[in-house]
Amino acid sequence: MTGITEIKNARVVTPSGVVEGGRVVIAGDRIVRVDRGPANGSSGPTTVDADDRVVMPGIVDLHGDDIEHHRAPRGGASVDVRTALTAADRANLLNGITTKFHAVAFEESPDDGRTLRTAEEIAAEISREEYTLGDNRLHARCELAGESADAVEGVIERFGIDLLSVMHHAPGDGQYDDEEFERHYVEDRNWPAESVDDVIETRQSLDRADRDDRIRRIVGLARSAGVPLASHDDESPRDVERMADHGTDISEYPLTREAARRATDLGLATVMGAPNLVRGGSLWDNLSARDAVDDGLVDVLCADYHPPSLLAAPFVDTGESLSTRVNRVTRNPAEAAGLGDRGRIEEGARADLIVVDPSGTPTVDRVFVAGTEAIRADRTATVERRTPPAGS
Repeated sequence: MTGITEIKNARVVTPSGVVEGGRVVIAGDRIVRVDRGPANGSSGPTTVDADDRVVMPGIVDLHGDDIEHHRAPRGGASVDVRTALTAADRANLLNGITTKFHAVAFEESPDDGRTLRTAEEIAAEISREEYTLGDNRLHARCELAGESADAVEGVIERFGIDLLSVMHHAPGDGQYDDEEFERHYVEDRNWPAESVDDVIETRQSLDRADRDDRIRRIVGLARSAGVPLASHDDESPRDVERMADHGTDISEYPLTREAARRATDLGLATVMGAPNLVRGGSLWDNLSARDAVDDGLVDVLCADYHPPSLLAAPFVDTGESLSTRVNRVTRNPAEAAGLGDRGRIEEGARADLIVVDPSGTPTVDRVFVAGTEAIRADRTATVERRTPPAGS
């Protein structure tokens, strides 16, 4: 075989356990061997000594909206879409995310930098992202109000999508009551009060029949595109049931333990934010990810707005095995997205691998995407830079 890479002396995290002193052999874009490896010797021309660090699958992020921050780093300031995607790609790889579903909001919220035109531009760039190092995909967040569904349909026809979710951010529906909704948009997102009033009027104008009609259309779009469909911010078991009846596959960010339990009972993949787990609770006093994990109600963790939290999450001690915690950010999201070729270290799987130093703040030393090394941290250079010159 040619193009062989051996990673040795590793704590290799497989779907069912950890191989101490393990070895992973890559040939081309596939994993061809996983074992304890010989005490000495090498299988091929390229050998990586993991030095007892953790080797785990590349992380699969089903919902990360950080590309919007790269696109508009400050209110009134924006960069071109290619620059934003390049920056997001590199930042995600440095946090071990090799498959990224960019959660792009299809809504008209110009005060927040979110417009249908911007969403379409990002979708177009992702579709031609041959210059990126990771596997970048589109998670289209379709708001019920406005013309979001029309825009998503156009994107499906021209570029395709990889995941679709139903959004309805309105006061009294989901995580915000009337006062919290206005405070969040005015204080946290710097919207003018009159713009918030307009959005409230538009989004509250939809009655249940209107919502169901629009949801049915979005379901049809997901089915026509052949992609999974997610609900968002389900508050009650009835909300989960209603969306499941429409045909959703994934429940994102259930707000209560009861909603999360119903999603689990119905066989939906339940997704929560890694920042919630790492921080120790919800920003909005909703369901704690740690409590949900303790109750066995979390299948998948996602970056939400903070990729470093997704890398840190498997190393938060929940009393579970490391492989169980790693599966939540690798195997489980890959399966929820229908990507059976990745998210696991086993023979025949796609060789998306990361070498992680879990001490202190977890950091990534090396990243392999489909067998090709995409990121490598030079530890020696770092040590040399930190060492003051003689006589100083």
